[in-house]
Amino acid sequence: STNLYPTHPSVTFPRSWAKFQLVEETFTIDEVSEVLSGLQAVVHSEVESELINTAYTNVLLLRQLFAQAEKWYLKLQTDISELENRELLEQVAEFEKAEITSSNKKPILDTTKPKLAPLNEGGTAELLNKEILRLQEENEKLKSRLKTIEIQATNALDEKSKLEKALQDLQLDQGNQKDFIKAQDLSNLENTVAALKSEFQKTLNDKTENQKSLEENLATAKHDLLRVQEQLHMAEKVRRPCLRDLSVNVQLTDAHSREEYM
Repeated sequence: STNLYPTHPSVTFPRSWAKFQLVEETFTIDEVSEVLSGLQAVVHSEVESELINTAYTNVLLLRQLFAQAEKWYLKLQTDISELENRELLEQVAEFEKAEITSSNKKPILDTTKPKLAPLNEGGTAELLNKEILRLQEENEKLKSRLKTIEIQATNALDEKSKLEKALQDLQLDQGNQKDFIKAQDLSNLENTVAALKSEFQKTLNDKTENQKSLEENLATAKHDLLRVQEQLHMAEKVRRPCLRDLSVNVQLTDAHSREEYM
């Protein structure tokens, strides 16, 4: 420490103040006053800067809290009187001292170390906890449902694979049946064509025989017609002299009858 006595013409400072350009061990009162004024300005500037920085930090912290509260549609209530509660302020100071002391020492687990009392769980905080629990339960339900859906999807894929394989087997069997049916139809068609061909050949042969028979009958009819025409011609030749003789006899008879009448 430094011994300052206004009645003495000089005063002694420790060597740690060398950064403030204290290179000598004895100073006059004016020099000490000048140094203290400089230190006062430096301390005032540093404290002011720290306070401003602390205020800005608190503003940013409150801004984050307000943004989260606005996101959750929360209604915040503040009690200004609590800011002047000496008991709470002393608790904060003690907490700060304990934290500083523990940071300078090795960390020791102390289960009996006093802790700050939890905040009031009523009102908005309680609603938030309930909402968090509800969301956690819903999340667990969704996970369980997703697992069930995955199992169902896996079973559905297996069933689909089995159905596709069965369909392929069925299509293969149908293809074999179609080939067999086509072979049977082709055999039946060949048999039908052969039967039709045989029947057509038989009908053609019958028509040929009938044509020959008709030609023979036509030739016979022509011969008969010529024979009948020949007979008619011969009869015409015989009939003409007879008709002439008959005409002469009729004329003679008619003349004789006239003579008798007269």
